[in-house]
Amino acid sequence: MGTLSFEGADPALSGKARQIVRRLREAGYQAVFAGGCVRDALRGAPVKDIDIATSATPDQVASLFAGHSVGVGRQFGVMVVTQDRTNFDVATFRTDGGYQDGRHPEAVTYDTAEHDAQRRDFTVNALFYDPIAERVIDYVGGVADLRAGVLRTVGDPATRFREDRLRLLRAVRFAAVCEWKIDPATWAALKAEAPNLGYVSAERIRTELVRMLCEAPKPSVALELLRTGGLLTMALPELLPLYGCKQDPKWHPEGDVWTHTLKMLDLAPAPRTAELAWALLLHDIGKPATLETGTRADGTPFFRTPRHAEVGAEMTETILTRLKESRTLTDTVVAAVRNHMHFIELPHMRRSTMRKFLGRPTIDLELELHRLDCLASHADLRLYDLARKTLAGFAAEPVLPPRAVTGKDLIAMGYAPGPPLGKRLDAYYARQLEGEPGERLLGEALRRVPGRTDAPRTVVFVWAPGRKIPLPEAWDALSHGKPGWPTTLLLLPGRGWSGPLPKRYRLVSPVANCTGAIDWPPPASYDLLIAPRGEALPAELLAAGRHVLLA
Repeated sequence: MGTLSFEGADPALSGKARQIVRRLREAGYQAVFAGGCVRDALRGAPVKDIDIATSATPDQVASLFAGHSVGVGRQFGVMVVTQDRTNFDVATFRTDGGYQDGRHPEAVTYDTAEHDAQRRDFTVNALFYDPIAERVIDYVGGVADLRAGVLRTVGDPATRFREDRLRLLRAVRFAAVCEWKIDPATWAALKAEAPNLGYVSAERIRTELVRMLCEAPKPSVALELLRTGGLLTMALPELLPLYGCKQDPKWHPEGDVWTHTLKMLDLAPAPRTAELAWALLLHDIGKPATLETGTRADGTPFFRTPRHAEVGAEMTETILTRLKESRTLTDTVVAAVRNHMHFIELPHMRRSTMRKFLGRPTIDLELELHRLDCLASHADLRLYDLARKTLAGFAAEPVLPPRAVTGKDLIAMGYAPGPPLGKRLDAYYARQLEGEPGERLLGEALRRVPGRTDAPRTVVFVWAPGRKIPLPEAWDALSHGKPGWPTTLLLLPGRGWSGPLPKRYRLVSPVANCTGAIDWPPPASYDLLIAPRGEALPAELLAAGRHVLLA
């Protein structure tokens, strides 16, 4: 068959693997490339890694590659050999004993390459390649099956599936990702063994499902195989009610929820992120549980699913937790499912609400979910375009800017911690998002501090002559005894200012004058220092207080 390309992301991958093979050969052992790398090279697909099979035992491999090998699956004849900082699995040819746990052989026996091929799962995965002679070694008819686009087990399919029940899902993944048909005998055995998928751990099931959803050109193929093969009942039973769950044809001319979900997945080009794949699959998972049907006045039927997004978010969290997905991914997908119906409110949102909506960390995922949701149904992208246009308008600034008024600011001003403080903060932030200047909000907060004689604040305003005094309205109020706190106007020295203080300001306690004589406040002498933003403040001043507010 000639030279095959085994180059993946690392252009030197096959060269490094060939060096290991040559060293094994020079030591008198048989060695070949094995399994998936040969399959992918024959398909013309990128090769992610190269596994090597050899007649050398693990001890012999360890001796030959001393200092560059480690036994990660030594009981099964597998060593990891490092060549030029790249790791390669080097496995001894073997045959397997019985599989009592449906995953691991009870014992392995070192054997020939031909017998090693016959214990593998599918014919297309049981191929070897001699990189020295540049020829494919095929003991099981894998080349013919690959050329015909057929996925077939090696030997008796029921036996292969009982040895490792994860092969049930692997069969579906290979068929969907490689766009192969499953051999009839293999398919019949898969359906018969489907109820035993429950013996497989949640983590292994999740890994296969994610690969199907992310890698398959059309995930709909994988999902239909899972459904018709009986595997969905064991892997994701919550999806089954989507099949036949009716929708309003006005908004969903494509059909039921199952059809809509599969169409969305197929519209997203591979490779998909796991977050997007799960969000597409589960965004309408709550519809069957919330479906309401009836008849309109004109006699036509209606179908409604109120609160399906909220119900779906709860179901999504349950599903992804059961499948042992990461907390970060789960939270992201749950948020996307919960929010996916909110785009309809976008034209009617206040500016502040829109900024909060579009500024959420999951908005990119939710926008893509919304776009595909529309394309897979009514095809109206006006809301999507509005969201994108609005986001573009915030290109020069963050959609959600930092809060001009923080909780620490309010507490330093004299507000008491607690729920009312949170409500006040939210109100100020909403006004900020509507475009109100942060300086105005800070000044208002300071003027409206509730009088608390049990906890008076000592406040210092920093003034640099030639600059506007920070929060002037608040200074006017506080310097005239409202709410009766000690208030100081601190004049930064060395500015060349002379003459009387403007009448609108009252110098309560000067600490510096135009000659530069400085009397800095002692440490911890004030609760709140208010200074102009961008002004360089002396370290002695910063050390004297508890909170600095830049205005």
